[in-house]
Amino acid sequence: MSTRPSFRTTVAVVARREITARFLSKAFIISTLITVLLMLLAVVLGPRIGDIIGGGTDTVAAAPGEAAVLQHVGGVELMEVADAEAARQAVLDESADAAVVPDADSPVGLRVLALSDPPSALVQGLSVSPVVELLDPDAPNPVIRYLLPLGFALVWMTAALGFGMTIAQSVVEEKETRIVEILLASISSTALLTGKILGNSLAALAQIVLTAGAVLLGLAINDEVLPAGDLVAPVLWFVPLFIIGFVMIASMFAAAAALVSRNEDLQSVLQPMMWLIMLPYFGVAFGGSNETFMRVLSYIPFSSPIALPVRIFLGGVSWWEPVVSVALLVATTAAVIVLGARVYDRGLLHTGKAMAWKEALARAS
Repeated sequence: MSTRPSFRTTVAVVARREITARFLSKAFIISTLITVLLMLLAVVLGPRIGDIIGGGTDTVAAAPGEAAVLQHVGGVELMEVADAEAARQAVLDESADAAVVPDADSPVGLRVLALSDPPSALVQGLSVSPVVELLDPDAPNPVIRYLLPLGFALVWMTAALGFGMTIAQSVVEEKETRIVEILLASISSTALLTGKILGNSLAALAQIVLTAGAVLLGLAINDEVLPAGDLVAPVLWFVPLFIIGFVMIASMFAAAAALVSRNEDLQSVLQPMMWLIMLPYFGVAFGGSNETFMRVLSYIPFSSPIALPVRIFLGGVSWWEPVVSVALLVATTAAVIVLGARVYDRGLLHTGKAMAWKEALARAS
């Protein structure tokens, strides 16, 4: 007499199938390579973007008196000439990009000469501005302070949406081809759902680990400009928080997909989940510099995988705040898994018109 395989065995089989499908997918391979390459380039070239855009140093002609002032101006190459008239002629002859000559009427006593476009590095270097000294040796790097929230938010949004859509399309495809009816004759819907979530979570973890590795590699290459120690802690927090949050998102996408029978109806039922993923990205993009706003986001499960690592990087986080944030994320994920499993079980064999969430929850209770 035949017996049904154990829950663990069926979950392992389904998870292996999902992992194999992801790793053999050209879309997964290409998107992973592009993401890893972009993150590596962003970390390596980001701090030097000003020099790259600027196109190198500019030659500035100046007489000995003005040349002494230019010794401390960065981004320019000094060409010393005999007098102010020689400096002007160097610009006209295009042997110099600009010249600095005395000007008694100027507040700083100098005038910049150029044919059409004065070098920005020269103008900024001669501008009067206060000297800034950071007394905190552990102050966050300004470049990372700006790019880190956007980087985490972008990785979260693209990975969650990409894998979430993959899970949803897989569920609908199995319903359309009626393969799910064959599967449910051998395994339970809970095992099928668990295997799908587990397999795609492991695939997502592989992609995130590769991305994190690219970031840390870029920091190691760029250590003289961007100390690697600044990002190790937030990256190590982001990876496990992402996985917990991804399980929550995957459960919602699978449950939503079970409510429809056709790919044409999938977009409408997934719209609320897509907004739950995209809103944290926009929130961090426009409010990442607001400390109070980021504190609130770190307690909301759909945004805490982004906001909490960023706040840890910026410092000033009490020991209990990550505990509360992670506890809320885990509790919400557990609740979503339970409700998602019920909706998934109720809608998996449903055909015809799309089932409403309210109806699926009511019948599953």
